[in-house]
Amino acid sequence: MELPFSQACENNKDFILAVLLRHFAKPGRVLEIAGGTGQHAVHFASLLPWLHWQSTDIPANLACLNVRIGAAALPNLPQALSLDVTQPDWTVAGFDYLFSANSLHIMPQSAVVDFFRPLPRVLNGGALVCVYGPFKYGGEFTTPSNAQFDLWLKGNDARSGVRDIETVLALAENADLVLLEDNPMPANNQLLVWQKR
Repeated sequence: MELPFSQACENNKDFILAVLLRHFAKPGRVLEIAGGTGQHAVHFASLLPWLHWQSTDIPANLACLNVRIGAAALPNLPQALSLDVTQPDWTVAGFDYLFSANSLHIMPQSAVVDFFRPLPRVLNGGALVCVYGPFKYGGEFTTPSNAQFDLWLKGNDARSGVRDIETVLALAENADLVLLEDNPMPANNQLLVWQKR
C-alpha cells in the first residue's frame, strides 16, 4: 500500500525539528493532534528517541495515518489514537509535550476553542506546547500568499481560514499556557511555543 504523503510536511519537518530539539529535550510523552500523513510523527519519533510520541487524528483520517506509523515500526511511536477536539471528553491525559502542525486553519474556529479548552487537564504541569501554521497579526495577513491561501481554504470550507494570533494567544492564556516563543518559519508560517503554568 502506498504511503500517504504531503510535500508541505517534507519541506518543513527539519525546520520544525530544529525548534523541537531545543524544547522537547527531556524524556517524556508527546501528544500530537492532527497527525495527518504521519510524516512528522515518524520523522520526529525517529530522531527524538527519548520521547514517546502519541499521534492522533479524527476517526476518518486514522487508517491513513496508521499506514505510515505501522510501516515505520518505531518502538516509541505506537499506533495513532482517535481524537476529535470537538468532543468534550478526550480519553488521553498525562502528557509532557503537545505538538500540532497545520491544524488550526483547517478546523472551524469553534474547534480552535475546543482545541485549547481541555489542555489544563490533558497536560502535566510545565508541559511544552508547539503549534505550527500561518497566522494573521492585527487582522492582517503577513504576506499576499497567505491571503490567497486563506481564500483557498474558505473555498473548500467556509469555516476554515488563517487564524488571528491574538485570538489564539487569548485561548492559550485561558488554558494556563504562557507564550515562550513565536518563531518565524519558512513558507510564511510560525511555530508558537508555550509552557503550561
